[in-house]
Amino acid sequence: MRARDLAVEYETVSVDSDALEAARLMAEHQLPGLLVLDENGEPKAILPASQMIKVLVPTYVLEDPALAAVVDEKHADRLCRALVGRTVGDCLSSKATNPPIAAPDDTALEVAALMAQVRSPLVAVAERDRSGTHLLGVITASHLLHRLLEEQT
Repeated sequence: MRARDLAVEYETVSVDSDALEAARLMAEHQLPGLLVLDENGEPKAILPASQMIKVLVPTYVLEDPALAAVVDEKHADRLCRALVGRTVGDCLSSKATNPPIAAPDDTALEVAALMAQVRSPLVAVAERDRSGTHLLGVITASHLLHRLLEEQT
C-alpha cells in the first residue's frame, strides 16, 4: 500500500477560518483534528481536537484542575463562547509545527513511522514541486490501522 492509495479527502480549514465553525466541523464529523492550510492552500499545521478543547478550558482551571469541580454546569455549558470571534490561527498551540507530510509513493510503514515519530493523529499526503505543495489527501491514524488490519485477514 502506498500513501496515495491510503489518502482520503479530508476536512481542511485555513488559519483565518472561524474557530467556532472549526470546532463544529470537528464535532459533527468526529475528527481527531483538522488540517490547517496557509493562504496558498498548502499544509501549515494540524489542529488536534484536544488543542481545541484546551482553548475552551479557562486558564485558571488549567493552572488548578481542582477548580473544575466548583464551576457549576450553567457556566460549564458556556465554554464554547471562548471561541467566539477567534480564528483557527488563534487556537493553534504556540508550539505548533509544520504538519507531517508523506510523499505519494511512501509505503504504509513509512507513513506509520512518520505518524508515530511526530505523534500526530493524521498525516497529509502531498506532492511537492517547484510551484509548491499540492495536497492529495490525508491519512488518519484510525484509517491507517483499519487498512493495516485488513491486510492481516
